[in-house]
Amino acid sequence: MTSQIPALIIVVPLLVSLVVSLAAWIRQSLCYAAALCAMLVAWISAILVMGRVINQGVITYRMAGWAPPWGISWHIDHFNAIILILIATVALINLIATRSTAAREFEDRPGVFYALYLLFVTGLMGIVITGDIFNLYVLLEIASLSGYALLGMGSGRAAVSSLSYLFIGTIGASLYLFGAGYLYIATGSLNMADIAAILPTIEQTGVIQVSFILCLIGLFMKMAFFPLHTWLPNAYTHAPNSSASLIAPLTTKVMIYVMIRIVLFVYQPEFAFAEMDIDRVIVWLAVIAILAGSMLAWKQERLKRMLAYIIVAEVGYMVGGFWLGNTAGMTGAVLHILNDAMMTLCLFLAAGAVISRVQTDAFGALQGVFTKMPFSMIAFVAGALSIIGVPPTCGFFSKWYLISGGMEAGHYAFVAALIISSLVNVLLFFRVIEIGYFEPFDSHHHKNGQTVREAPLDMLVPLLVTAGLLIVMGFYANTLVTWIVKPAISAATMGGL
Repeated sequence: MTSQIPALIIVVPLLVSLVVSLAAWIRQSLCYAAALCAMLVAWISAILVMGRVINQGVITYRMAGWAPPWGISWHIDHFNAIILILIATVALINLIATRSTAAREFEDRPGVFYALYLLFVTGLMGIVITGDIFNLYVLLEIASLSGYALLGMGSGRAAVSSLSYLFIGTIGASLYLFGAGYLYIATGSLNMADIAAILPTIEQTGVIQVSFILCLIGLFMKMAFFPLHTWLPNAYTHAPNSSASLIAPLTTKVMIYVMIRIVLFVYQPEFAFAEMDIDRVIVWLAVIAILAGSMLAWKQERLKRMLAYIIVAEVGYMVGGFWLGNTAGMTGAVLHILNDAMMTLCLFLAAGAVISRVQTDAFGALQGVFTKMPFSMIAFVAGALSIIGVPPTCGFFSKWYLISGGMEAGHYAFVAALIISSLVNVLLFFRVIEIGYFEPFDSHHHKNGQTVREAPLDMLVPLLVTAGLLIVMGFYANTLVTWIVKPAISAATMGGL
């Protein structure tokens, strides 16, 4: 039975998404219960799989028993095992935290919301563990189409913003598919491990270079790497809160994971860093992304939109750190995938809690919110300190590795961009704290002059748990690096990097 656990990670949420759709016709209250059970199974399965990887090494699970390269297989190692846990943890916490919010936002269609929720998680988990480059595209489309729908189900401009995301996301996915097609033409295989073994034997590398560039640009579009970020701010700002707090922490991080997986384990570091020789160009683009994201965040007057532009800057952190091409930079990039997902979840949940009571995220309406919602704002401060990089929060340790990698590579502009971005984040979050803590509460700023009070317990407890995890992950950063991150990086053929 334990040998089938990797299948449960994908199969259970996929099948339950169908069950949820049917349950909505019987009793709408069953939708949340079914989704919660599915996410619990996926979360427990991910933890058990990580235990097996640590104790036994890499897991290869063959779908329907067909051996690769003819059959599709799951490939689970230290790297994607921890990403699986990350996805399951974020999705589970958000599911619990947004129950009351989702009930308001999707009052007449909970079955649709929870079915899409599970499909989105299924797609992301499949992306992470698949060992097949075409299967990755299929799962990418499952996650993307579900994400477009989740973001577009809101009111106002949500549908238009999601449509813009759909157009850009489709172009990005198509470019990746073209790149995968060129790989298939050159190698005759779709299995990642098989392709990695064949590529060094191919003398004519022009097709491989084209495929690499196409895949990379497609993934840059999907992860919102500046200046290909234009879909992200509007999509996350106008989305329903219960959708934004799921998609914002996960989508960009999973796409960065895919980039790292493709570069290290398919094309191989020697090809990507030595033959293509584009690493310094990408690091410079990352510097621009970090500074541009931070400056654009400074111009915003709404909380969710500010957080959206911070994500753009954070993408620059991880992309730049990886393309520094040294162990410290890659360690920082991988660790920051984990940290940034939890930090973003904390901040978006806190923003959602405030919006649920204040009815807006405009800065001017946040006067005195610390007095009215102290626990929610404490969690917000914890997320802010982690984004800034204040010890002992987890954000400090990944930034430390990123800065160390920049110094080791001699890329001082990247180091300077990280420091400048951190200082800008101090100003960004202090502005919110100043309004919420030091300015007196003004009921005229709040809809209908309603009484603002603390968020409900079902929203507050998961939020505080997430804030606590930022501290816990900081204290155990060295353990994560030793047991998970370094084995993940050393599993690739690092050569002289």
